Amino acid sequence: MAEALDTTSQRTPDSAVDLSDLPVTVADLQAAADVVRGAVVQTPCNYSRTLSAICGCDLWLKFENLQFTSSFKERGALNRLTALSAEERQRGVIAMSAGNHAQGVAYHAKRLGIPATIVMPVGTPMVKIENTRHHGAEVIVTGATLEEAATFARTRGEARGMIFVHPYDDPLVIAGQGTVGLEMLKAVPELDTLVVPIGGGGLISGIAIAAKALKPSLRILGVEAWLYPSMYNAIHDGNLPARGDTLAEGIAVKSPGKITTEIVRRLVDDIALVNEAELERAVATLISIEKTVVEGAGAAGLAAIMSDPSRFAGRKVGLVLSGGNIDTRLIASVLTRELAREGRLTQLSLDIPDRPGQLAAVAALLAEAGANIIEVSHQRTFSDLPAKATLLQLVIETRDAAHLDEVMAKLGASGLSARCT
Repeated sequence: MAEALDTTSQRTPDSAVDLSDLPVTVADLQAAADVVRGAVVQTPCNYSRTLSAICGCDLWLKFENLQFTSSFKERGALNRLTALSAEERQRGVIAMSAGNHAQGVAYHAKRLGIPATIVMPVGTPMVKIENTRHHGAEVIVTGATLEEAATFARTRGEARGMIFVHPYDDPLVIAGQGTVGLEMLKAVPELDTLVVPIGGGGLISGIAIAAKALKPSLRILGVEAWLYPSMYNAIHDGNLPARGDTLAEGIAVKSPGKITTEIVRRLVDDIALVNEAELERAVATLISIEKTVVEGAGAAGLAAIMSDPSRFAGRKVGLVLSGGNIDTRLIASVLTRELAREGRLTQLSLDIPDRPGQLAAVAALLAEAGANIIEVSHQRTFSDLPAKATLLQLVIETRDAAHLDEVMAKLGASGLSARCT
């Protein structure tokens, strides 16, 4: 279950918010909106009747996965690139990214005639690497983490006189990302809560500035993966570990930005952490219900809401689907694993006599119970069963968990020793 972590316990929903001395202002966001208008998609912010019913709140989805590069990152990248002088454009830019910032920089750099080099950490999904190359950038894959890739990018950029375009800790980038918030509040002014994924903090920082400037009472919840609670650690001086492979690699950041951390500390109301199963469930739910493909980071907000619906009950919630760059193989794995969690896809192991007709008998029982056999395998050699027995392993499809219980009961009543594995 997602855990909500209060970062501003002294703030009440209606209290005034001090926006002075911040490195980014709402005027900067409005200027960025003029820059990106017509060059990025003003994505829809649509009400979801089905998800609202499931979650117990009024839920609007901001479909940033429908950008040309399938991510909000285009906004900040374009705002930063547009600000370069003619001499800086000639020198070219370099960036480090786990994928979405890479594509945003590569795509708009090509549009603007700016040479671009992107450094991506080892383990970046291949779809993001190939898409970045397709947009015309030179791609270098190196570094075990985003931080190591950043060190390499800065060193290479300094040696070649290139301009470093940070993915989140840059006022112009933050302002560009904040245009998401301006659009959401214009489309749905009655929103009272925004749920935003946090990686380095650029998106939530920009959205928070927009929200608190235009509607100070609006509540903002940030969401991180349990495996990478970097912003929570930064805000609370915590030491929760940041490690491992997460479905939400787009927000797998060990060190959030200095600028973004200060903005989050002042403007964001809470941070929630979601685990891998919750992320997978959210990705599968968005495909199943909204028919939209969202990567793990983009589904983090829905994961937080679905895992703790009581804290959103009756509220008008805006949710940012921040990106949709996910490998098709990974989508298949997520959907299959979700079927297993729902009891719709199950692996069974049965000990049966090694005699003709036994498999047919089991198949007949399953057919009578309404279960569909997906895979079959016999194991005679690598088993501790008697030599005259065999281990039968089946993958079966059932309607739901209750139907699976019925199938298991029928097998048991027939004298078969069946177990889920």
